Amino acid sequence: MKRRGLLASAAGLAMSPLATVPCPAVAQPAAAWPDQPVHMVVPFAAGGPTDVAARLLAEELGKVLPQRVIVENRTGAGVVVGSEFVAKAPKDGYTLLYTTIAHSVLRPLFPQLTFDPLADFAPIALIGQVPMVLYINPKVPAKNLKELITLFRDNPGRYHYASSGIGGAVHLASELFLSMAGGLKVQHVPYRGSSAAMPDLLSGNVDMLMDVGTGAMPYVERGELRALGLGSPARSPAAPGVPPISEAGVPGYEAYTWHMLMAPAGTPAPVITRLNGAVNHITGQEAFRHRLLEMAMQVRPSSTPDEAAGFLASETAKWEPVLRRVGMSG
Repeated sequence: MKRRGLLASAAGLAMSPLATVPCPAVAQPAAAWPDQPVHMVVPFAAGGPTDVAARLLAEELGKVLPQRVIVENRTGAGVVVGSEFVAKAPKDGYTLLYTTIAHSVLRPLFPQLTFDPLADFAPIALIGQVPMVLYINPKVPAKNLKELITLFRDNPGRYHYASSGIGGAVHLASELFLSMAGGLKVQHVPYRGSSAAMPDLLSGNVDMLMDVGTGAMPYVERGELRALGLGSPARSPAAPGVPPISEAGVPGYEAYTWHMLMAPAGTPAPVITRLNGAVNHITGQEAFRHRLLEMAMQVRPSSTPDEAAGFLASETAKWEPVLRRVGMSG
């Protein structure tokens, strides 16, 4: 199995031992759930926004449910290790997966998976989406997105864009932009994370970076970068002066990462329903939404399991062809 770069959203604290995951000898009725702590697996390494969001949700779920929700970080092979662990966990509602857009590109990147990213999971709720922002170095002679598209079209192969790694959300969003803008030819320079790419963007060694969220907006405010477009269909309060890319020059374009809570397929429907209600209660609270908005996440306050499953299927159908087109399938 080939390893490929996946969406980088760093996550959490130390990995808990395997033995801590509840595995009752006799399945308990759904009506009794939960009568022991629930484990939320985050398949990313320590310290980033995915982990922060997951822990915020776990903390609030522990207030709504009669049991604690414990976050465990299980990393390896992108998100494969943590996702596989949940796919093969008991179908009792005590082991959940908090994941991102990386889940939707597992099949082409890892064709020898021992689980099915769609069939082996029961989506509970879509938590929210974090749009991409298209940044350029101010030395690039383009004041807006249409000028940038013209510049790239007139100078094929001359300019360079950075990504956070091959196969990650930033790479995919960039390739989708170049494709939908008319098949533009811009050289790809992969880095180990967006933070590693930022110094070269600021210095002008690369010309463009499509980054997750609005963390680089302080550079824009100081005139060190230009923000030309947002990957969401509407403007974001976190970047009110940045127009959607779909309005600024590439109709229909959307690119973002997203966060979703899932359970193993076959988890009792009453448990899924109760979890969905608990999540929606939390995402409907202004204080919780505000905390995630500070991370540029556009929270979904009322996502149903069916809507989440449909969204996952549509994202898989959207991104798998992009990976194959740029030769990133395994």
